[in-house]
Amino acid sequence: MMQDSFSKSFLSETIEVINKIDANEIDKMATTLAKVRDQGGRLFILGVGGSAGHAGHAVNDFRKICGFEAYAPTDNVSELTARINDEGWDTCFSEWLKGSRINKNDGLLIFSVGGGNREKNISMNLVKSLEVAKDVGATITGIVGKDGGYTKVAANSCVVIPPLYNDRITPHTEGLCAVVWHLLVSHPALKIKQTKWESTKP
Repeated sequence: MMQDSFSKSFLSETIEVINKIDANEIDKMATTLAKVRDQGGRLFILGVGGSAGHAGHAVNDFRKICGFEAYAPTDNVSELTARINDEGWDTCFSEWLKGSRINKNDGLLIFSVGGGNREKNISMNLVKSLEVAKDVGATITGIVGKDGGYTKVAANSCVVIPPLYNDRITPHTEGLCAVVWHLLVSHPALKIKQTKWESTKP
């Protein structure tokens, strides 16, 4: 396949996947997250790999644009690696959540291609974090791919990026995760501050 043909194909796939995303579930997530903020809860955003980068970016957006008190454990590499070294990979996020005293007023937002799977022993740090959040009654949300994994099972609201193309589940999920969270921080249920360039008059 020629490079320009692949590019056109990838963009066409992206459009098709976007058209299959459940917009009503995004609206539900927006109002669910707004309730967390309005009751004074914090928002903890978790992701691994590329989703860890997304988590740090999203923390900025939810704090600056939407007025959340938001955090991601991957933004503190010293604590994260200490927990991995001393306690193990599987509990590095869940123990961080316990140290942050996550409670019923707080929210957990998961970014993940697969959503975590206990039976297959995949992304167990996300699975254990979801279990901690459930135990304290925190609100759980997620933007995930494939079948949604344990995140979809545990969540109060979960947007699943449809896995229409098996060879490109990861790039479509991670790319469109960014689209969905930017939609959320722009959503009238959540947005409270204007972004810089939109506020600058020509």
